[in-house]
Amino acid sequence: MSTFLYKLGKTAYGKPWPFIAGWVVILAVVLALLGVNGIHVSSEMKIEGTESQKVLDQLAEELPAASGGQASIVFTAPKGERLDTAERGSLIQKAVNEVYKNTYVINPAELARQAAAGAAADGGQTNGQAAGQAGGQAGGTSDQAGGQGSGQTDRQSAGQTEGAAAANTAQNSAAGQAAAAAPYGPMMIDGAPVPGVLIAADGGVALFQFQFTVQQTSLPEEVPDQIIEAAESVQQGGSGITALPSDSLKSKPAIGSTEAVGIVVAAVVLLMTLGSVVAAGLPLLIAILGVGISVGAAFAFSKFMTMTDITPVLALMVGLAVGIDYALFIVNRQRRMIIDQGLSAREAASRAIGTAGSAVFFAGLTVIIALCGMLVIGITFLSAMALVAAATVLVNVLIALTLLPALLGLIGERICSAKARAKKAASEKHGFAHAWVKGIVKVRWLVVVLVVVVLGFAAIPVAEMKMGIPSGTTANLDTGARQSYDAISAGFGEGYNGPLLLVAEPRAESGKITMETLGAIVQGLQRQEGVAIVSPLGINETGDIGIITLIPTTGPNDDATKDLVQALRDADSPVAKASDVKLGVTGFTAINIDMSAKLAEAFPVYIVIIVILSLIILLLVFRSIIVPIKATVGFLLSVLATFGITTAVYQWGWLHALFGFDTGGPLLSFMPILVTGILYGLAMDYQVFLVSSMRESYVHGHKGIDGVVHGYEQASRVVVAAAVIMVSVFAGFIFAPDIMIKQIGFALAVGILVDAFIVRMALVPAVMAIFGNAAWRLPKWLDRILPNLDVEGDKLLAQLKAKGEN
Repeated sequence: MSTFLYKLGKTAYGKPWPFIAGWVVILAVVLALLGVNGIHVSSEMKIEGTESQKVLDQLAEELPAASGGQASIVFTAPKGERLDTAERGSLIQKAVNEVYKNTYVINPAELARQAAAGAAADGGQTNGQAAGQAGGQAGGTSDQAGGQGSGQTDRQSAGQTEGAAAANTAQNSAAGQAAAAAPYGPMMIDGAPVPGVLIAADGGVALFQFQFTVQQTSLPEEVPDQIIEAAESVQQGGSGITALPSDSLKSKPAIGSTEAVGIVVAAVVLLMTLGSVVAAGLPLLIAILGVGISVGAAFAFSKFMTMTDITPVLALMVGLAVGIDYALFIVNRQRRMIIDQGLSAREAASRAIGTAGSAVFFAGLTVIIALCGMLVIGITFLSAMALVAAATVLVNVLIALTLLPALLGLIGERICSAKARAKKAASEKHGFAHAWVKGIVKVRWLVVVLVVVVLGFAAIPVAEMKMGIPSGTTANLDTGARQSYDAISAGFGEGYNGPLLLVAEPRAESGKITMETLGAIVQGLQRQEGVAIVSPLGINETGDIGIITLIPTTGPNDDATKDLVQALRDADSPVAKASDVKLGVTGFTAINIDMSAKLAEAFPVYIVIIVILSLIILLLVFRSIIVPIKATVGFLLSVLATFGITTAVYQWGWLHALFGFDTGGPLLSFMPILVTGILYGLAMDYQVFLVSSMRESYVHGHKGIDGVVHGYEQASRVVVAAAVIMVSVFAGFIFAPDIMIKQIGFALAVGILVDAFIVRMALVPAVMAIFGNAAWRLPKWLDRILPNLDVEGDKLLAQLKAKGEN
């Protein structure tokens, strides 16, 4: 490997323009594809195989309109004033009618007309399903459930008219119970209800809930904007009304302007480490080009694959970090060879690609393997994230090994100033790094104990880590999403922020869901603990699916809501037994609960995969038993401490003001798996660069503790610089507007901080000093069957010496 990369580096250095032109062409092709295909991302995070997704898929197939997305708009009046005055009421009614005019929004009045026409066509013989649903929506009782109603017309025979009456009675009963139990009701203007709008008893808050014909992720981009514009029209003319669209209507900005701070810090660190503006600019240029190609390609191919809006942001994070780091390792190695060994810039660049480039290749490979390991979990959107991030790392590795030496060829001897060349390596020895590592190895047992205790203490909050999808309840207080959530909670109860959609099916294959059955189910559910209101939405044409909406008494992230979902799904529940049906539960809240449970179940499996991969890869790279075990244990300590600190900050709310958020909440459900994969790869980067330097020192005659000290001195400065850069890049995302990006950025920044500065800079040299030469021992039988990857470039140096090129 090192010999091949040495030749590649020498070729690129000597003939730079073909390599430069090649990457420019690749960038141009990516930009052209992006222009042709456009950008297609969504916020949909679907996990196949979960109960809620099965129900949603079933509805999408049998009752497409029932699987449409749902959104809401909250209208508020100044404190102490009402919304149902003639002037304000007419403004709200006008805005609601404008929303219903949108072809992607289901209009309950239109449903009522269709139902009436159907009844007339059948001589008045209808089961009353559509009429009951539409009438309930027009009166503000069905939409209050916030569910995803079907709007299906189901004409049946005259023999089912009695069942229709039973269903209508059940619906009226449910509405009556809700009215008696909750301080709200339909908003009335001029004696008529405003379709789909509820108003709180004090008149200060009104809730307008409506349903789309498709999921939000399938809506044209202009539809949410048109709906928001219609809703906000009530604010004109000094009406005093405030319109607060739900979080699902607003596109979330993935990143903000604070990410540039990380780039600035990276530039400063590079300048301090490399001591040259020219040398410092190369890693930045390499990283930006790598990100441009990889993220641009991800966007360009988003037309052909499902990609969430967070996927390219993740690729941006990882691409910037590894792109800068890999180029830094190579440029730093070239400069050290020029300064320490007096080599020409060309020879130093070629050898740097052969030696540091080999380490870059295997470090990048570990990141790619860790990310691709997520494919085993089998979650589509997570797999897409992993593949895009892995492709970004691959592009950055290839650029570092081909384009970087070509650019070094253009710069030539200017990579090192005359002042830098005059410096001797001895003048920089016995500095802080030497003093630090000497102190570490002197009290190595104490260091090991302290690191384990400190990181173990930091990991304690992991025991209480809760996972979910951030929503309005965790948004900042000054955002519309949070204000909408709080207004709904105050006026109608927290449960209205997390409605559930229930699907009832007969247990027997030949069974049917009659309107009497549906009415009985509704009444039974209404008596269940934790249920605020239940509304029937109807039955499909074949009579084998009944649809119901249910409002819990608790919020979407409450444990009581999770318990309610499990109770509703229980096949032995009183309601299911009494009606002889199976109940399926879906909706955003249920999907969130299932997603968190599935990912929590997959996380230990992924950890096992990572541990096995870690042991195998490090065994191949270092040809040692002790080093892989030590590296893996250190990584596990880093991960547990990272999630412990992240839980304390983002769930418990510690130091929330410092990190730019107001309220703690559940951690992003897929964040632990995602962060573990990325941290593993990056932690192994530092492991490879630091410990390979120690092994190189050992191979060249520095035995025992001397090898640890010498190797640490050679590699620690660049590893520290790389870690500072990565922490800076990831920390820049902590202040992004989106809470999901905040959490991922924070976890990655803390993870790198812990792993690089505590585990790699303190625990690794301490453990290596404890084992001494024994750390490099390998059983002879294992030594014979393992391939020699020559990461340190021993074979390359032997060939160069034989040719007299030392």
